[in-house]
Amino acid sequence: MKGTTIIAVKKDGKVVVAGDGQVSLGETIIKHKARKVRRLYHGKVIVGFAGATADALTLFERLEKKLEAYGGQLVRAVVELAKDWRTERTLRRLEAMLIACDKNHMFLLSGAGDVMEPDDQVLAIGSGGSMALAAAKALLKHTDLPPRDIALEAMQIAASICVYTNDQIVVEEL
Repeated sequence: MKGTTIIAVKKDGKVVVAGDGQVSLGETIIKHKARKVRRLYHGKVIVGFAGATADALTLFERLEKKLEAYGGQLVRAVVELAKDWRTERTLRRLEAMLIACDKNHMFLLSGAGDVMEPDDQVLAIGSGGSMALAAAKALLKHTDLPPRDIALEAMQIAASICVYTNDQIVVEEL
């Protein structure tokens, strides 16, 4: 997926989701400070997206409705959203990926109907996702940094390598 980087890090009872602010159209930067990380369900869930903005906003809205319908149960909401995403014709064409986290869980959702929860408490998506993921895993293993600092450092590393990721980082923490 071309464009953006989103990372989620869970450590010491805290969950942090960070994302860059660059919006690109082809090889042109359109915006530097977009907000791709947002809180849902009364501030109890953090979601970040990579991909087409309109598609991601549609998925944010759908996830918010699922969270409301299931009383904030993130596990149930993401599974139901993934079912819809895979089976509804209009949703199947959406080009975006989501990371959704609450205090207990973190999930990656894709249009293929995937709902994945990581083994090692870190997830990343987008064009700089693999770079941020590698950096965060190393920082988790070899430092005592808090999760916010790990996420910020991983995003800075991704921004220094990936042309579709900038250093205008938005961070949300639970």
